[in-house]
Amino acid sequence: MTCTVLVGGFFGDEGKGKIASYLAIKDDMDANVRTGSVNAGHTVVWGDITYKLRMIPSGFVNPKTKLYLAAGCNVNPSIFLEEVKLTKVEGRIWIDRQASVIEPIHIERDRSEGGRIGTTGQGVGPAQEDRVKRIAKLVSEIDYLKPYLDDVALRVNEILDRGGKVLLEGTQGTYLSLIHGTYPYVTSRDTTASAICSEVGIGPKRVDDVIVVFKSYVTRVGKGPLKGELSEEEVRRRGWMEIATVTGRIRRAAPFDFELARRAAILNSATQIAITKLDSLYPEAAYARKFEDLPTEARMFIEHVENEVKVPVTLIGIGPKVEDIIDRRREIL
Repeated sequence: MTCTVLVGGFFGDEGKGKIASYLAIKDDMDANVRTGSVNAGHTVVWGDITYKLRMIPSGFVNPKTKLYLAAGCNVNPSIFLEEVKLTKVEGRIWIDRQASVIEPIHIERDRSEGGRIGTTGQGVGPAQEDRVKRIAKLVSEIDYLKPYLDDVALRVNEILDRGGKVLLEGTQGTYLSLIHGTYPYVTSRDTTASAICSEVGIGPKRVDDVIVVFKSYVTRVGKGPLKGELSEEEVRRRGWMEIATVTGRIRRAAPFDFELARRAAILNSATQIAITKLDSLYPEAAYARKFEDLPTEARMFIEHVENEVKVPVTLIGIGPKVEDIIDRRREIL
């Protein structure tokens, strides 16, 4: 039995899709469960195609991995069905019957009210609001979704009981948590590891590893504090300019924040760290295949993270593709 939780360490956009897809293949995951909703996009570069997914779990790249959407999800049915077709996962993806639905009225409300905090306008906050009021529509009430419905909590626990491997894929980042984030500039749910487990229906004693994903620099979309924020001109000069997957907005950027990283490790009970886009800080890192091959400055940065956060850095992203990973787990765990 192995249950791994993947959680963002900053404000989202850390590269969780890349790490989730890598783990699904490398560890041959039996199941990949996605939490959250369509206000978070996960990018997976697989083969010659770049997938920008808002519903389908990133582990779809392994054809043997069963895919699930958790009971805590807010499902936009049209986006879900579009992505099922795009990723060709018909027959191996299921939605928990308790998941709720984003309706057109939720999107309208979000776009008229969400400007105050800079939401994505995808209807997630209003859909969550209706769920708290106990008036939200569930996926079990949508006839054309019924072929995809199952008891995801039961299925995932059964897989663990059989000794299987399960990956829980969180969305957004620790500091967008409604509870632990930079309130009020946060999302409408808790985004930490414990909440990911709760959305799925996995008890805390079943978790073996919590991998917190950090990018080699910090980005944020929308309003809210960002310590050390750089000017757009400086962001472009450093090659850190990014466009948000869901909204198309330019991501604000700042250097790696060790203070936030330490706190994220505490809030999530991190057992491992994944660092992505190391090649954006140190371009020569893109040519490395082992930790020892990294430029001296890049190795020093990784060691500095480990010393400050007190958690081993086991996975290092050195390029955009799923396989562009230095995997140190056998060496240091």
